[in-house]
Amino acid sequence: MAISEHATTFAGRPVQPYEPGSPGPAGTVYRLTMEYDSKESFADRLDRFLGEHGGPGLTALVIGAWGYDDMMQGSGEVVEALASNAGRMPNLAALFFGDITFEECEISWIVHGDVSALLPAFPRLTEFRIRGASNLTFGSIKHPALRSFAVESGGLPAALLDEVFAADLPALGHLELWLGDEGYGGIGNTAPLDPLLAGGLFPKLTYLGLRNSDIGDEVGKAVAAAPVLNRVQVMDLSLGNMGDEGGQALLAAPALGAARPAGCRLRKLDLHHHFMTPAVAARFAGLPVEVDVSDAKEPDTYDDESYRFITASE
Repeated sequence: MAISEHATTFAGRPVQPYEPGSPGPAGTVYRLTMEYDSKESFADRLDRFLGEHGGPGLTALVIGAWGYDDMMQGSGEVVEALASNAGRMPNLAALFFGDITFEECEISWIVHGDVSALLPAFPRLTEFRIRGASNLTFGSIKHPALRSFAVESGGLPAALLDEVFAADLPALGHLELWLGDEGYGGIGNTAPLDPLLAGGLFPKLTYLGLRNSDIGDEVGKAVAAAPVLNRVQVMDLSLGNMGDEGGQALLAAPALGAARPAGCRLRKLDLHHHFMTPAVAARFAGLPVEVDVSDAKEPDTYDDESYRFITASE
């Protein structure tokens, strides 16, 4: 599977493509996209956009495709253009970097490189989302205002997880990581997640997403035994390939039991897009937390081999 549609909303507002000279309704978040055959540079297009929509009123922005060949070589020029024009969007609070569908570039073909200049350029940023993790590095992450941080990937490397777990993000409440597939650079076991699962990171965390995982059963078992499950209000393990093994481990977790641990804050478990059998999925009904077990999948079979696919890998 792959990501086939652009974001329709971001930061709680509707998204529409930027067309020069065609303003959208009040509250619109613009997606700035380069056509594959465009003769215009991204810097020039950004300059034109900011001439029309920049200034203190620009609070949210979506960056889409920036040229097919360029997307497979790196996003350095895009990062530089955004950072150097930060003064023209002083109140930017939400940035989605890479709203790119598979028709424009597969998620694991999106190459970023060093984006360390991006977050510091926007001190009022509270929400940041990026798609693609090939060669991606944030460097040393420090941002006092950021409340929501999401990395969508077809394979999230352990080294990048280390950068995230070492981040200084005192306001962070929403952390969303698409773990992906080991074949596309992702982790092959849950050991790299241990610092996060131990529950001591990000004191204001209320939502934790370990999504789109090709080791869904292993992640389910690790989360079921992890202190962080009692800390967060929402645990999101959706979009992956979890089956009965992971589901049964979660059903046995104290955080989902009748006698919940003192101080347990968990109120929702999101498992949608899973491969659990109906009998196991049905057991989540009636638990003391809300559980989403919608979008049940059946394994695909090729040459007598069974495969459970995640939402986005290649």
